Amino acid sequence: METNNAALVVFSGGQDSTTCLGWALKKFEKVHTISFGYGQNHSIELVQAEKIAAKTGVSFKNVDISFFAGLVDSALTTKGADVTERHPRLKNLPASYVPNRNALFLTLAHAYAQLKNCDHLVTGVCETDFSGYPDCRKVFTDAMENALNLGSETELVIHTPLMYLNKAQTFKLAEDCGVLDIVLEDSHTCYNGDRSVRHAWGYGCGDCPACVLRAKGYEEYINAF
Repeated sequence: METNNAALVVFSGGQDSTTCLGWALKKFEKVHTISFGYGQNHSIELVQAEKIAAKTGVSFKNVDISFFAGLVDSALTTKGADVTERHPRLKNLPASYVPNRNALFLTLAHAYAQLKNCDHLVTGVCETDFSGYPDCRKVFTDAMENALNLGSETELVIHTPLMYLNKAQTFKLAEDCGVLDIVLEDSHTCYNGDRSVRHAWGYGCGDCPACVLRAKGYEEYINAF
C-alpha cells in the first residue's frame, strides 16, 4: 500500500475494470470509482458497477454523457447494429469500436481525480487481448497522461495494470487481488447486455466477441493456473 495515496478507477463494471479495482484496493490507501453512461445500448454494466462499488466499499460516481452517442458511429451505441461486423467507416476496426471514447473518459476522469485529491488514475485498457481498439495502447495512454498533465499543471499518474496481460492472466490477477468471485458473479462485459445465463466464466450471451474472449480466457486460466 502506498500510504496517503489515493486513486480513481475508470470503472465500467466489466471484468477488466473490476480487476483494476481489486488491484487499486491492494495498492492505494483510498480508492474512488467513476463510470460513464455514454449512450451505450445496454446500461446493465452501470447497474453492476454500482453494485460492485458498494460491495467493495468504494465511492461511486456515475456521469451522464449520453449526448456522446450522437457524435459517434459504433455498434455499441446504435440499436440493432451487429457487434460481430467490421466498423462501417473504419474498416480495419470492429463495429464495437467507439471513436474517442477512452480519450473522453480519461479527460473527465482526470478532472474528477483532481477534485477528489487523487494522484493516481487507473484504467483497464489492454493491448494484448483486446479488440483492435487503437485507444487501448500504451502509446495512447502515455500521450493522454502527458497532455492532460500539461493542460492542468498536475503530475497525475495513469496506471494500466492490464496493459500486457491476456484474459487468462487477468483472471489470475483478479484471484491474486481477492476479487475473482466478484468478477465471476457481478461483473458484466457482454455486448448484448445478457445476464440470463450464468456460465463458469460469468454472465453473458456467450456469442458476442466480448463473451467469446472472456470464455476463452477463463478456460486458459483454469488450465494454466
